Amino acid sequence: QVQLVESGGGLVQPGGSLRLSCEASGIIFSSVVMDWYRQAPGKQREFVAGISSGGKTNYADSVKGRFTISRDNAKNTVYLQTNSPIPDDTAVYYCNAWVAAGHEYWGQGTQVTVSS
Repeated sequence: QVQLVESGGGLVQPGGSLRLSCEASGIIFSSVVMDWYRQAPGKQREFVAGISSGGKTNYADSVKGRFTISRDNAKNTVYLQTNSPIPDDTAVYYCNAWVAAGHEYWGQGTQVTVSS
């Protein structure tokens, strides 16, 4: 049974920082592409950042230069470091594991609220 458990969300001030974590189980983590998505109220879920099994990263233009995705294969965990957040970053953040076509998994989400 595949499980993805996000943590680290909360309230953060603009210009602050927050680190999200997603721990995976039930998959061969080191060989899986891991992504972060987010969904703001009234909006569609959107891609935020991704990291390949080899460590190659890519980012949405809206977070490039501010957010950093990383992974620790020994801990089966992917991270999203959010630096200099802005109010538009407020959303529920979801972890996604892409194993193969038709086999992707989602976490339950963690709320991030950027407000002073």
